[in-house]
Parts: sequence; structure tokens; C-alpha cells
Amino acid sequence: MRTKVTLVLIFLNAALFLFIFYFLRPSINEATREHSRRLVLGPQAANIQKIEIIGNAEPIRMELRPDGWYLTAPLEWPVAEHAIRTILNELQLLEREASFSREDLQKSGLTLADYGLDKPAFILTLTPGTATGTPGPSANPPIVLKVGAETKGGNRLYILSPDGDRVLVVRRTLLDSLRLPVDQLRRDKLFSIPHYEVRSLSLQVAAASTLRVRLRHEGNRWLFETPIRTRASKDRTELAISQLNGLTAATFLPQATMDLARTGLANPVLRVTLEGINRRETLLLGSAVTAEGNGTPPPPSGDDVLTYAKLEDRAAVFTTSVPKVLLATLRDSQEELRERRILDLDGRTITSIGLRAGNRPELTLQRLDTNPAESGGEAPGAWQVVRPLASGGGVQTLPADTATVDRLIQQLAFLDAKKFLSDAPSAADLENWGFSRPLREISVSLAKAAPSSGESAGTPGPIVLQVGIESPTQGLYYARLDKQDYVYLVDGSILSQTPVEARIYREKRLRELPAGASITGLSLSRLDGSVIFSRKLTAPETWTEVLATLSSRERTAVESLLQHLRILRAKSIVVDTFQPTVLLDGVEKPWSYRLDLTLAFSGAGAKTEESTIFLSERTGGGTQLAGTSDFGGVVFEVEQPLLDALWVLTYGPRDPGPLPVSPAATKAGAP
Repeated sequence: MRTKVTLVLIFLNAALFLFIFYFLRPSINEATREHSRRLVLGPQAANIQKIEIIGNAEPIRMELRPDGWYLTAPLEWPVAEHAIRTILNELQLLEREASFSREDLQKSGLTLADYGLDKPAFILTLTPGTATGTPGPSANPPIVLKVGAETKGGNRLYILSPDGDRVLVVRRTLLDSLRLPVDQLRRDKLFSIPHYEVRSLSLQVAAASTLRVRLRHEGNRWLFETPIRTRASKDRTELAISQLNGLTAATFLPQATMDLARTGLANPVLRVTLEGINRRETLLLGSAVTAEGNGTPPPPSGDDVLTYAKLEDRAAVFTTSVPKVLLATLRDSQEELRERRILDLDGRTITSIGLRAGNRPELTLQRLDTNPAESGGEAPGAWQVVRPLASGGGVQTLPADTATVDRLIQQLAFLDAKKFLSDAPSAADLENWGFSRPLREISVSLAKAAPSSGESAGTPGPIVLQVGIESPTQGLYYARLDKQDYVYLVDGSILSQTPVEARIYREKRLRELPAGASITGLSLSRLDGSVIFSRKLTAPETWTEVLATLSSRERTAVESLLQHLRILRAKSIVVDTFQPTVLLDGVEKPWSYRLDLTLAFSGAGAKTEESTIFLSERTGGGTQLAGTSDFGGVVFEVEQPLLDALWVLTYGPRDPGPLPVSPAATKAGAP
């Protein structure tokens, strides 16, 4: 059955092919030939090199160059892409709808004047290009079309054929395309290089003609090449280029009355150059436009300044409206386009951060998973605090709080210069600004020995930021990178954001019992010897059985206590060493409570451990300190859930409860 269906389909396809080939093909070919016969211009219409239109207020001439179509008269300027496409499409698709010879006109007693062709409204001269379709000398003579009057209906047009022998009737749309004024033919945009193609931006200000600023695009960043070598702000540079690409020519000055000195273009206020792929364009900006006669500027146009301008390789002078913000950015480009973020950390992996204040020992934050394949099972993003021992021999390592370190990295990445103070400070300046003994020295090591901004390629070593003394400007401090000459002013908050205190960066999760461990004993007592709560499980007893014997308040408190002691977290680390006394309200006091735990570990090598945590009195609504010699010794602030559970056990029995409601208050509240 399937074979029969297949054979039938093959037969039908063959029959359809034969029908098209023998019956439809001749009619299609004839229609194509008829269309070709009706075209006014032949194949040369697809290869036009020059166009001249005479009939407007002034002759318009255009020619095709390697980089596109250009007006050559009445001014030299690129042609708008949509305008030239309209004209070329109209010429290539121009068809005669009727035609009659000049001999027939004479027999009928008519002349070219009856069709407006004795004095044509427009004379269109077309110069074909070379046989290859590229601009250049051509052996083909120019094609001349004379456009006469419109037909009585107004929707058709009389033209004289290129050979002058026939009068043709064509669509009126040809006349509409020829009537386009110069303002609609010329391209509005001053720069033709799109922002994504720009490879460099060069600026020269007349007030400092010896100073030239050049920025270069490299990879995903922008760099200053002159007058200094440093990073440029990618966002601000690309915004400036986009604004330059948005500039348009407003009005053109008559060539006869043009005075470069009057327009400020003899010595331009600004010279702006964009370089793309194998092409460059330079815009010269002159003085602001003022009203004729009284010399007063025209009414303000919002945030723009109307300025005289010209392109370097063209004679035409015009006015353009430039945003004031863009003008200010271009004039002060050395500072406005400069990257304000001091540390170049984008897309880089930080392996360690060193913090030093004055003569104090350096504190190091070290990443444990610099290479995930060799991280030894460390959690992604794990850090540790490395500090020297107080005895002066060796170092101590402590787990670091990832969130705190990540916040520090973010603060360093967004540290920005409030002001660029000096690009070439003297040794005396550095001394006066406090860099001989900086208040803070921050060393950032990267996973790869990539150079920071301003360093030569392949320079090894960390990026070191030094913060000097406070400047006369309140709240700002001097700062610099040790391998650069540049000195910045930064916000003083960088000092509070980078404390050289191990406790700030320590992991707030002090202990987390493994799955096979359990708390088998819990005892809370005052240091005067009185016991508040004490229970120790005996096999096969469970905490569920013990809790069932307690009151509801105690049961809830002990459940919370057991839960939060399994994963013991600190609200904050107060002191990173344990002492037998604690500082409360500025006074050294002994600890008030003692919390003892018995921990049982199952599996191979099963064992039990004792753990002790000392507690102070509650010093506020949400503050109670705890200390232990475990975990390397630490004094910390108790988290709220644990604090609430301890409150129930220590003060619950003495809680008098809510105040009784007096009869007078009850009576007053009655309806």
C-alpha cells in the first residue's frame, strides 16, 4: 500500500514539473521580457556612479565614493542612506506606462512644449560606473532624463527618453524623489563610525594646545595612553562616544560669508577624533553661536550649547547643538573620563588580603579554595584569618566569616577617588601626606600575576593600597598605590571598613556538631554555686523523655537551648581571647553563669567531651556576653534566640508576670 502511494506521489510531482516547464515557463519568460521592455533605464541603472539634479533652487550633485554616497554640490557632505536609496530604487524600477514618438507628436500638431519638455522642470543626469560596479572611469556616456509636466490627472509624469526620441509617461513618484531639498538629502549625524567600532578617542583643547588626550579601547576596557597611562572609565567613555555619535548638523553657513576666525574654527576650542576600523573622523568645535549685531547669545536651549563646527576633511561650516555635560566632559577629559575606582579587581580572583595599621602586625585573610580542584574539600569561597601569635613565634589560623570578607572585597572594589590630587608627587609631598607611615596598608594578592593599572606587563606581586593622613578637606584622606605615582583623595570610611582586628573577620559560626554527635548533658549554674538547671542522659534515656517532665516554658527554653548549642553562632565577636573577667559598662567584672555541656561522638573512636561556656549578666534588651576557652578562646555576643532561652531559665522563676489590672481601670474601660 505504501509503495503505491509513493509511486502516485512521484507521478504527480513529475506531471507538475512538466506542466510548469512546458506550459507556464513561456508565459513567465514573456512576462519577464515585457517588464524589462517597460523599464526606462537598462541594466546601467544598477551601477550609477554620479547623479546631477538641475531644477531645484541650486544644482545638486552626488557621487559614489569607496565609503558611500557624498553630496559634492551645493556642499560636500555624506548623503543620507534612506534618501539615496529612495532615488536609486525609483530609477531602477522606473517603468513607462505609455509612450509616443516625436514624429507622432508632429503629425498630431503637438510639440514638446505641450508636455513641459521644452523647458524641463528637472534635468537628471546619471553617470554609470565601471563594468565591475565600482566607482571609477567609465566608457558609458551619461544618461540624461528630462522631466516635464504632470498629466491632467496629476498622478503621472511626462519625461523625455534618454535618446530624446520618445515622450514617456511614468509614475509621479520620480518627481517627489527629485524634489528632496538638500536638508533632507544630507546625513544628519556628524560621525559615521558606530560606537561599537570605535577603537580610540583623541581630544585636544585649545586652551592647552600642547596637551593631547588619547584613549584606547583594549578588550573590555578603556585605557589612557596620553598624557598618562592609566585606566579610563568604561561607562563614562562609552557614554561620551554615544553622545558624540548623536551630534547632528543644525544649519550650514554660506560658503561666501564663512569666516573661520569669527566662528572660532581657525583655532578650534576642541578637536575630537574617533578612530574605527581603517578609518578616522575628526570634528572641530569652535565658539558658541551668538546673535548677530548685539553679540548676546541666543535664548538658552535647555542643557545644550549651539556651537560652530566643521569636520576636518570638509570645507562646510555648520552649527551643532552640543550638550553642556558633554562639553565639560571633553574639556576636562583627563579627569572626567578617568576610572575613579582605584583597585582594578573586575573579573579577578583574590587569593589573600593583608591589612596593616601603623606598626601593628599584619593581619591576613587567606582564601582556601583558590584552585577548586585542589581545595581539599573546602567549601567554595572559604576563607581563614591568619594572625601572628602574641608570643611572637608562628601564626594562628582561624576560620573567617565569608559574608564579612565578601563585604570587604566589595568595599575595596568600589573604593573610588573623590579627587585626583597629583599624578607626579614629589618625595616631600608623599612624606607630608603621611605615606612614610600610612594609617592603613591594604595588600591584595590575585590568583594570577596580572598587572594592576599603570604597571608594566608581567609585573608580579600584590596590589598595595596605602592610606595616608587626613587632608584639609574634611573626611577625605590621601591614598595611593605603591607601584604608581598617582595620589587620590578618598572617603575616610575606608579606615572603618578595613579594621585590623581578627575578631571582625572571624567565622560567626563557632561550632557545628556533626550528624553523629549529640548533647548528653546540660548544666546551667551560677558561679556562686547554685544550680539553675542540670540534666544528664542515662542510656537509653532521651531528651524527649526529660523534656516531658518540665513545665511548658522550661521545655520550650531547653529545646531552644539544645538546638542553638548544636550550631553555636555569635552575634558578634567582642574579644578574640578568653579572660576570667569580662568588661561590662567599662568595668572588669567576673562571669556570672557557667554553662556546661557533655558531648558524645559516635562511630569509630567514640568518645565524650566536656565543653564550658561562661555567661555575663544581661546588659541590655538584646545584649549578653559569653566566653569560652574553646575554639582558640573567644568572647562573643549571644544571638537573640539563645539569649531568650537563657532568660527563661535564669530569670523566669523570678518573673512576676504582667501587672494585675486594678478595679478602677476595669471600670474605666467598661462600655
